[in-house]
Amino acid sequence: MAAAPPVARVDAHHHLWDLARRDQPWMDGPWADPIRRTFALPDLAPHLSAHRIDASVVVQACSSAEETRELLALAAQSDTVAGVVGWADLTDPGLPGVLASLPSGLVGVRHQVQDEADPDWLTRPEVLRGLAAVADAGLVYDLLVGHGQLAAAQRAVRELPQLTFVLDHAAKPAVAGGAREPWAGGVAGLAALPNVVCKLSGLVTEADWRTWTPEQVLPWAREVLDLFGPQRLMFGSDWPVCTLAAGYDQVVDLAEAATAGLDAAERSAVFGGTARRVYRL
Repeated sequence: MAAAPPVARVDAHHHLWDLARRDQPWMDGPWADPIRRTFALPDLAPHLSAHRIDASVVVQACSSAEETRELLALAAQSDTVAGVVGWADLTDPGLPGVLASLPSGLVGVRHQVQDEADPDWLTRPEVLRGLAAVADAGLVYDLLVGHGQLAAAQRAVRELPQLTFVLDHAAKPAVAGGAREPWAGGVAGLAALPNVVCKLSGLVTEADWRTWTPEQVLPWAREVLDLFGPQRLMFGSDWPVCTLAAGYDQVVDLAEAATAGLDAAERSAVFGGTARRVYRL
């Protein structure tokens, strides 16, 4: 009997940006200098190939409808980019029409909620209305929040059981500082809600960029694996942001180490199956 082909793998979270087209306002200090350049799909391709990753989800980097359309155009011409998590104004009463006007390839919407001064921004009536429109459009919502917004995130998730939320970067645990709360309680609360899945991504940049070790990062990765389980966890590189602290190879190695105790079917869920199901790739 012939051996089964290798399971197709997905990088469920990376970025692309062209600084000749637009600035990235979040690059707001010298800390960002190492990534203050254009990153295009050909820059990513060798990393995907080296790790047998044949599909990816590109995620918005700034609050720009134009960027979203550009990423969708790129996905339409790419054999690699299987889906786009774009940006749209959740507070716009015309959001249903905006989403309907976008070309195919959009699988989700994201807003940098972590940058909102109001910790309850997600539960504003106009935002909940927008999130409901995302669900009505058959899309998922990528949840990018800080620790102070986890309580509001739980309330929003409960308000919208029809919407699948994808928790980006495991809600950014304090790897460098080591403080478990309020992160642990907030993430556990989200994991208890069936319409939330989580990305195993972004952990290295929450550690000390220069001195981190796998032993410092892995406990946090294993905790979200325990909380969500492999069927609700998906690997994402967070490239090129991850390169502030680690190379692509190191990020994959960490995810492989965190999931080493799983069986083959469970590992294939984390490295592809969950993303394909949730984003309908």
